[in-house]
Amino acid sequence: MSQDFNFSDMWKDLYSQSSKFFDKKISNDFPSQGMGQILEMNLQFKKMIDESTLRYLEFMNVPSRNDIANISSLIVNVDAKVDDLEAKLEETLDNHGDQWLFKTELSNLKKDMKSLDNKLNQILTLVKAPEKK
Repeated sequence: MSQDFNFSDMWKDLYSQSSKFFDKKISNDFPSQGMGQILEMNLQFKKMIDESTLRYLEFMNVPSRNDIANISSLIVNVDAKVDDLEAKLEETLDNHGDQWLFKTELSNLKKDMKSLDNKLNQILTLVKAPEKK
């Protein structure tokens, strides 16, 4: 070994460089990484709360927002189909001129709609009613 080699100077230089490196990394990367981790934890917490709420609603036999939205879309679809059928029926009767048949079909359609409405009301009351044990 030569006389020029000084272990203490080498140690001071290494310490200084590593200190500057860590200071730079912490000042640049740490806040953004920390915020990213906090946001990730927040999203995981929200997901956990949403899942547990859905399980609770399912256990208590209470419809969730998605269940009500599905029922509403089904009602809208049925209503649209009835309107289409009524329009086709009117068009058919205009072409044939048979007024009596139209009234009969319309009254049958109204009866079917009332029956469907009653069944839907029963479903809604059952969905809204608390579960009895």
